[in-house]
Amino acid sequence: MTRAGHLIDPLWHRAVLAVDRAHFIPDTVWITSRDHPGYFEPITRADARFAEWAHQDYALAVQVDDGTPAGGPNGEAGWGRLRTSSISQPSLVVAMLQALDACDGHRVLEIGTGTGYNTALLCHALTERAVVSTEIDPALAAVAVDNLARVGYTPTVLAMDGVGLPVSGVDMGDFHRLIATVAARGSIPHSWVRQVHPGGVIVTPYEAGQAAGVLVRLEVGDDETAHGRIIGPAPFMVLRQHRPDRRPLREIVDETAPGVAAGHTDLNPRVLTYPHQGWQLVLGHLVPDLRHAVYEADPDRPEWAGQASVYVAAPDGSWALAEYTPAGGPFETARHGPDDLWTRIAAAWNTWCTAGRPTTERLGVSVDADGTRLWADTPDHVLRSYGAAPSTVTAG
Repeated sequence: MTRAGHLIDPLWHRAVLAVDRAHFIPDTVWITSRDHPGYFEPITRADARFAEWAHQDYALAVQVDDGTPAGGPNGEAGWGRLRTSSISQPSLVVAMLQALDACDGHRVLEIGTGTGYNTALLCHALTERAVVSTEIDPALAAVAVDNLARVGYTPTVLAMDGVGLPVSGVDMGDFHRLIATVAARGSIPHSWVRQVHPGGVIVTPYEAGQAAGVLVRLEVGDDETAHGRIIGPAPFMVLRQHRPDRRPLREIVDETAPGVAAGHTDLNPRVLTYPHQGWQLVLGHLVPDLRHAVYEADPDRPEWAGQASVYVAAPDGSWALAEYTPAGGPFETARHGPDDLWTRIAAAWNTWCTAGRPTTERLGVSVDADGTRLWADTPDHVLRSYGAAPSTVTAG
């Protein structure tokens, strides 16, 4: 990591050399099955690949299905469907720790102990007395405590929900830094801001909608607010309280349901999959928890080249679909439920275009008691949905 330029801070360089990541990897990890997409195959320590992975720049899933593996496609025991804890990619671990800008005398609150590797790095750099870590899964918390004790660290590890802070009866004190090893989705908890001294720093992964995760560095103000920029990519599992519905959209969209309304949109429905991280973040933020899927009429044709049905759904039960044709719009639509999703998607597209189609380098986040806001360039340029989409919209 040093040669690659990932590890540049001597404080964390010493910590990485002192703490062996392998001590925090359990006897079984899970990898994506090549033969069965959507399933995770268990790999044990006896596998020759196991030792190699322990010292490579890979994230490793250390738990699936909240500790009770759902089973494989043919009933194989131990296989999983959802990764629910991992030991993070080392280069991303050090990027987050360096962004934290912690030093001697700082107290740090960690959200998401996992098996304890990141916690151990914090203990080595700042002393165990300066570290408090929360883990929502009691079994994982117990594993972390044992792992940490074996390498000589006894920080405070609390088996508790790291979102609903503070907790009655638990004297956590206050902190100069907060680091989350799990992604906040859609909103960053204001409770985290309240735990950190003014002038302190919060480093957390953040997701919105189906956008890939990004890393956010927030500085806490005097008025229980925090502002900061997106500083890089950060693919993480999301907080358990923030997990989206995982049902296929074809199980949600029902064109025969009473009250389905037909219509049309001038917005090219394929913009939902436009591969621009800035757009995807704006969409996910302005239309919270939106899920979308594209079903190609001819899967063998290149994407964007043929007819397709585009499905969208929201947590309140609203859903919509649009029929894309290469001939162009207007595109036929159908919708059901309390929310007009195509209108909201079109407004989000208009907002992003009007702001100059910002990339993630231009985007930032503010958090206060009223919620989380996404902005472009400066915190006073908050991105809000307004107006209808232009009459003709392309993703180019």
